[in-house]
Amino acid sequence: MANFLFVTDLDHTLIGDDIPLSLLNKILNKNRTDYGTKIVYSTGRSLYRYHQLIQEKSILPPDRLITSVGTEIYINPSDHNFDLAWANEVSEGWDREGICAIASHFSDLLLQPQSEQTPFKISYYLSESIADEIIPRLKSDLAHHNLLTQIIYSASYALDILPINGGKGSALQYLRNKWGIAADKTVVCGDSGNDISLFQGEERGIIVGNAKPELLQWYYNHQTPFRYLAKDHYAAGILEGLTHFGFIQ
Repeated sequence: MANFLFVTDLDHTLIGDDIPLSLLNKILNKNRTDYGTKIVYSTGRSLYRYHQLIQEKSILPPDRLITSVGTEIYINPSDHNFDLAWANEVSEGWDREGICAIASHFSDLLLQPQSEQTPFKISYYLSESIADEIIPRLKSDLAHHNLLTQIIYSASYALDILPINGGKGSALQYLRNKWGIAADKTVVCGDSGNDISLFQGEERGIIVGNAKPELLQWYYNHQTPFRYLAKDHYAAGILEGLTHFGFIQ
């Protein structure tokens, strides 16, 4: 057992099987109490939908909450205590109105519910059958209008447009630098395309066994000893990976 930074996606990664989740909660809580381990959730959910989730599932209160695909960080999610320094970093060069105007020309992009539209994230539904055609055109049109963005497509239906400075990976690096925690003392966990940026550094990465095809394809194209593809699913896969890397016994 040792002090480390634990960063995980929620839906279909940490959440999915309550029995191993309960065991993982106990281990992480003891590690945080005894060694100062920090727990961070990095989710595509908005803060509103995060609060819905914690009414349904028993998870530990995090030391930080990253929401909306890495575009918002909350110091204390219960009182909406927002990390303003991160917001300032993310907002640089972000033109939400201009991006929405360009995206509105694509009839195949269907806006997700208002709860998923946040100041630094614009979210659509897009059918997998036409994604390979639409996404390059959208990227080209945005670039033509000097709108610097990231486009994240995951789970074969969800398309998010983010600021160029945002994303789960950037939010992770911001917190890791803030806390002075080394990459080899950091473990990240995910299951889908919007988690890929979490795995692009040298942090220890756990890809759960139920991962979506887009993340599996990326993993097979970028294999290193510090990324681990678990056999088990959800929290059981996280436990398997934490044991593999020696963070727990």
